[in-house]
Amino acid sequence: MIELIWPWLLAAAPLPLVVRWLTRRSESRQPALTVPDLAPYQADGGLSASTSGHRRFSLPLTLLALAWLLLVVAAARPQWTGDPIALPASGRDLMLAVDISGSMGTEDMQLGGDYVDRLSVVKQVVSQFIEARGGDRVGLILFGTNAYLQAPLTFDLATVMQLLNEAPVGIAGGKTAIGDAIGLGVKRLRQRPDGDRVLILLTDGANNVGEVAPIKASELASEIGVRIYTIGVGATEMRMPSLFGRFGSRIVNPSAELDEDTLKAIAANTTGRYFRAENTQQLAEIYAIIDELEPVEQEAETFRPVQALFMWPLGGGLILLLFALALQSFPGGLRGV
Repeated sequence: MIELIWPWLLAAAPLPLVVRWLTRRSESRQPALTVPDLAPYQADGGLSASTSGHRRFSLPLTLLALAWLLLVVAAARPQWTGDPIALPASGRDLMLAVDISGSMGTEDMQLGGDYVDRLSVVKQVVSQFIEARGGDRVGLILFGTNAYLQAPLTFDLATVMQLLNEAPVGIAGGKTAIGDAIGLGVKRLRQRPDGDRVLILLTDGANNVGEVAPIKASELASEIGVRIYTIGVGATEMRMPSLFGRFGSRIVNPSAELDEDTLKAIAANTTGRYFRAENTQQLAEIYAIIDELEPVEQEAETFRPVQALFMWPLGGGLILLLFALALQSFPGGLRGV
């Protein structure tokens, strides 16, 4: 249906008539000195049309009146409101906290048969996870030295995926603020219904910077019912070449700095789980397990599509106004007003 945002502006429609009436009333007052005027008498001795009480039709005046009415309607902001559309809502609010510190650039995981950095693998797996979240609200936190909210909880999954895929390694700083990331997630989830708050935190390191300790942050999360699933990502073995070539290579543990004990404690404090992903397949399996969590039912939400219509009466009014002004250039354009 069509609605007006500011319907009270329609009261301005008769304003020209009021001005015209006040003007004629002031002109109708008897002057102090009357001067004879033969203008009302025509050459044939009769009275003019205005004297006889008949007014001639004026096209420009009619166009101006219609233009004014259209402009008033445009000022009232007409809009078309469609039928209510139900939004899919399974009930889950998932906040994803992804580590993008410098260590996520370590190339120890395979993707398509080639070794790539950890963040590239995370982007592919998490994007697939987000894409399957139809009906869930998903938010995104990226953290390194600092934690940043990239996307609030939203049904716009395409935007969340785009923001994740555009994030480069190290843009949030080279260190790891796990506690701050949890604190930011808790802040965003605390307004959601009880039993419907999930934070999935992925990192490859240990908390070494930040204002809030990870354990303390997890305790705060537990108090308001936020369940945290932690994921430690990174291979346990990596062959490092040496100056002597292939025969001088050595095996190292690229995930030596991963603080699994803290991640396990965070999950335990919030009735969540800790997962270890040493390769791409394990990471995909972990998100498949999380995907099987039972959703919490919540009230369905609807929205009504709205389309502004003011440009149509505005355009029509301007066209009529220009046409009326053009007619004034012709003789007798506004005669008979």
